[in-house]
Amino acid sequence: MSFTAEVKDELSRIDAPTRAAELAQLSALVRICGTLSFRGSGRYSIRVATETGAVARTVIKLTHKLFDLETSLTVRRSVLHKTRNYLIEIPEQEGLDENLVRLGILVPGRGLASGVPTNLVSTRTAAEAYVRGAFMAGGFIADPRGDFHLEIAVTGEEYANDLVRLAALLGAQARLNRRRGAFAVYLKSYDDVSVLLRAMGARRMARFVEVARAKKSVKNDVNRRVNAEMANQARSTGAAAEQLELIERAEKSLGLATLPPALREFCRLRRENPELSLAALGELLDPPASKSAMYHRVLRLQELVDGASAAPGTEGGGRAATSDVPDGENNLTSTGEI
Repeated sequence: MSFTAEVKDELSRIDAPTRAAELAQLSALVRICGTLSFRGSGRYSIRVATETGAVARTVIKLTHKLFDLETSLTVRRSVLHKTRNYLIEIPEQEGLDENLVRLGILVPGRGLASGVPTNLVSTRTAAEAYVRGAFMAGGFIADPRGDFHLEIAVTGEEYANDLVRLAALLGAQARLNRRRGAFAVYLKSYDDVSVLLRAMGARRMARFVEVARAKKSVKNDVNRRVNAEMANQARSTGAAAEQLELIERAEKSLGLATLPPALREFCRLRRENPELSLAALGELLDPPASKSAMYHRVLRLQELVDGASAAPGTEGGGRAATSDVPDGENNLTSTGEI
């Protein structure tokens, strides 16, 4: 079962607390996934088509409970998509036109209503029930383990804008997107999706979303730490390689035995530990030296090598192997022996 189907199944098991809320929920269900037919004045029939059994059950249950209207149900299976399609028919019968007015589907003397009927969503519970019905009829929610995305597909721009305002009243900031003549009322943030799920009554699935978000947060934090560590290791490795190259040049141009004791010790440790950062290398000394002190030794060694290269009969210069350096220390200078 898809995550959307699980949410709709939970919503279908919610009993609206008031008759007004039941009217609001049925109104949204019929408005979004129903088709109204008429033959002459006051002669109407309705066909509600859905691929979700939970939606079909709710439409039939509320239609019988609120209006005691005659209904029929046809279940068809798609050979191509291997899914079921439920067709609910409310045939032409006495009182159907009056009930359509009560549902806010028809406006007396004006025909079909264009927006959300304000008289049906005047209370918080009725507004929640209306959004619940709208989601059951035309809603989709992505599996939160992959993405946070909830939307309700509807027709009619005025109706879509009314749903956006209704979601805002419930605490969720929805947006509107036009799609091939229809409209999608959608939410993309965790907070908005969670708020709307709870407002509709899908508390169990809202908790599932919260757990998924917590797992994502931990996973993302671990990934950030791993990536930062890998980047630091790459920089340290590159700096160590440059320092080894500098030591080779020092050996050829000066001879390591001529270097001051501190620099000879640095050269020895770097050759023995090419994988370590400057900070880790400094911890091997007795007494230990800071990363800044080790960096000073690299600079001093670079100065000596550059000086030897610039002497008559030698080829010019080079650059310091200073990639592994703390921020703010690039302008440090060295005087005297380290």
